[in-house]
Amino acid sequence: MRDLEKYKGIIPAFYACYDEEGEVSPERIQMLATHYLEVGVKGLYVGGSSGECIYQTVNERKIVLENVMKAVGGKMTIIAHIAAPSTRDSLELAKHAENLGVDALAAIPPIYFVLPEDAIENYWTSMVEATDLDFIIYNIPQTTGYALSVTLLNKMLAHEQVIGVKNSSMPVLDINTFKLESNKELIIFNGPDEQFLGGRSMGADAGIGGTYGVMPQAYLTLDRYIRHSQMREALDLQNDINKIIFKMVSCQGNLYDVMKYILSLDGLKIGQARLPLPRMVETDFAIAKEAHEMIQKLLTKLN
Repeated sequence: MRDLEKYKGIIPAFYACYDEEGEVSPERIQMLATHYLEVGVKGLYVGGSSGECIYQTVNERKIVLENVMKAVGGKMTIIAHIAAPSTRDSLELAKHAENLGVDALAAIPPIYFVLPEDAIENYWTSMVEATDLDFIIYNIPQTTGYALSVTLLNKMLAHEQVIGVKNSSMPVLDINTFKLESNKELIIFNGPDEQFLGGRSMGADAGIGGTYGVMPQAYLTLDRYIRHSQMREALDLQNDINKIIFKMVSCQGNLYDVMKYILSLDGLKIGQARLPLPRMVETDFAIAKEAHEMIQKLLTKLN
């Protein structure tokens, strides 16, 4: 029986950490990972969208995971996202992650080419069979162009290692459907941060999110409210979180660049987002500082 409890909690999607020249920084990776360990989140999701994996080489992605594991391996749950443009690269990343001792692998569907569902099944199955690690399907149709079907989910769940879905589609009904129609017990991670409460209410067991990284304490509190059935407090806090998210996404620069700047205001310098992700423009800095102030006021309120 696979241990699903180690995934139930708040798992920030780990940000790409670069030096001033834009190169992957082992020191900054370890610093950021240690910060999240000290905050008390359940684990880290490494090498996904927030980690800018599409814009990194296989070797860079290995360096990122190696330094996360060096800093916090064995101290928190680590999920390694290994999807890459080619199956060959994904399998290389899978075996590397297994050798490092991560808890689970995850993968989006193949990117760019619109492939039939049997090709997507083969892509994921090759990763599942490459190791004995837990495997999580990443459903994010708004960027991949493929929406996970119940039919394919159940085919994948026939593999013992496949334990669940990171669901980043916007309808919370998808979470409910996967829970009700799956042919075995599975864990569902809520993806869209703006609807953490909605996703959990419809059956999600945990959350993996990109904005968790700039306000992890807020999501830890939200998770606690939900677990204790304090739904009025949970809704108020979700609304406060969403106001911050709306403020951040009002910038012209990419959200990841904005969040990295916000972290830098707390002394956590991890560089900028990698091009072609758009960088912040001059008018964004005042907006980002306002978002930072909103986060600080929220944390003071929660404390």
